[in-house]
Amino acid sequence: MGLFDRFRQSGNLAQNQVTLGPAEAFAAIVLIVVAADGYLADEEISLLNTVLGRMRMYRSYSGDVMRRMFDKLCGILRRQGNEVLFNAAIASLPHDLYDTTFAIATDLVLADGEVTPEEEALLGSLCRALEIPDETVNQIINVMLIKNKG
Repeated sequence: MGLFDRFRQSGNLAQNQVTLGPAEAFAAIVLIVVAADGYLADEEISLLNTVLGRMRMYRSYSGDVMRRMFDKLCGILRRQGNEVLFNAAIASLPHDLYDTTFAIATDLVLADGEVTPEEEALLGSLCRALEIPDETVNQIINVMLIKNKG
């Protein structure tokens, strides 16, 4: 038994309490997808900034605000792991962004021309968590395969 186990069980010590806003939730999911291979290269961070910068939701975000958001998300990822960040993001993601989130995540996975087993499993978990219909999942994957063919 750990030193703090009794306090965790009684609720006096918060466990994995992560709260995200809608923009952070979306960014968290694409961050998890890009970091699925276990590390984040500078090129991947640049790609994330480019992808998010093209979205209306992030247009008013300065470079400094984006950096702080990613610092927060990376900190949660390091300290509490993929599962905690993923679950917090799913809980905070607006329903009208479900298809968009899956499409962009799929695009990011296919961008390098290779889908690792970890990436495929993560996309599977994402479409199940977001309860995206199979027909929509297949349409998104087909379009992203076409987009990333060349």
